[in-house]
Amino acid sequence: MIQRRLHRQILRYLEEAPAVALLGPRQSGKTTLAEAIADQRPATYLDLESPRDRARIADPELYLADHADELVILDEVQRIPGLFEVLRGVIDRGRREGRANGRFLLLGSASIDLMRQSESLAGRIAYCELAPFDALEAADGGIGLDDLWVRGGFPDSVLAADDAASLRWRDRFITTYLERDIPALGPRIPATTLRRLWTMLAHAQGGLLNLSALARALGIDGSTVAGYVDLLVDLLLVRRLQPWTSNAGKRLVRSPKVYVRDSGIVHALLGIPSKEALLGHPVTGASWEGLAIESLLTVADASRVDASFYRAHGGAEVDLVLSWPDGRRWVVEVKRSLAPKLGRGFSSAWEDITPERGFVVYPGTERYRKGERVEAIGLVELCRELAALGN
Repeated sequence: MIQRRLHRQILRYLEEAPAVALLGPRQSGKTTLAEAIADQRPATYLDLESPRDRARIADPELYLADHADELVILDEVQRIPGLFEVLRGVIDRGRREGRANGRFLLLGSASIDLMRQSESLAGRIAYCELAPFDALEAADGGIGLDDLWVRGGFPDSVLAADDAASLRWRDRFITTYLERDIPALGPRIPATTLRRLWTMLAHAQGGLLNLSALARALGIDGSTVAGYVDLLVDLLLVRRLQPWTSNAGKRLVRSPKVYVRDSGIVHALLGIPSKEALLGHPVTGASWEGLAIESLLTVADASRVDASFYRAHGGAEVDLVLSWPDGRRWVVEVKRSLAPKLGRGFSSAWEDITPERGFVVYPGTERYRKGERVEAIGLVELCRELAALGN
């Protein structure tokens, strides 16, 4: 099962740019998606973590010249930083010879490293992010929303035979990241310390990021824990949602909120094996909120929409503010209730933000009005509405 919406986007970008970078955490389906694209055109694939494939491209200019008429797919391309200068030369020569676009598809799991290294390709590269399945992709693929919530969106987890098999996959995923993938990137971080931090962030799902409290609990200094959080953000495993700060006249919260991006990883870190166990756990509401926000931001496309949350010291709060370049704003409140209610804090926030529309996302499917410009709506339906804006 591939993510068809992103598949179409990558094909469009390959028509528009010489190189496309596909960023996403490990096991999110990048290789599967790349193979689906390769099936539609002449292409060659290299995994730059493989010694065999690294040897094949030891002389990159010669190798790429032999594949000038193919789409070259380079997986974990950040492993060979010097390759980007070569790609720039190949692209520029191709432009002069009339072979402009659709030359390279670059796959990577460490976004900051890849984007920093690819600065030499400025004006020649487009970026896409492959997140695990969101609510809309899951619904279109016949995956139930509760299964997506409990197991998360990584394909091997959500498509596992049962909850137990899914949890075992997620436990292995976490261990592999801690013991192999992160050390391979260079940082010498004790796996036990990073696991404790990751677990603490899961406990704090949807809360304000308090680096000082995390540092005290881990027995390390604040700058060190900040670097660890930066690494998890870079690996697309954790999201920092920034606060709305447009109104200088109000005392607004300035700290970001923090989410472990995949709900299934949250549950694995906290030892939650099933929906029944999840519904009795204190993280239930925050976990549902994280699923909703990740799905909405994936569909909305972060390159087109600025996302934030609103919280004033007086208590006014909105879970998600979506702002478009043309000045439009939507506000979204997430509730884990079939009869969602809005407090006075939502009205106060509305007056400050002045959005065009407001939504209350809840687990039901019926859509109905909660106010003059506010609707209660199911998560999948709001995802569809956001997706339609990008078409």
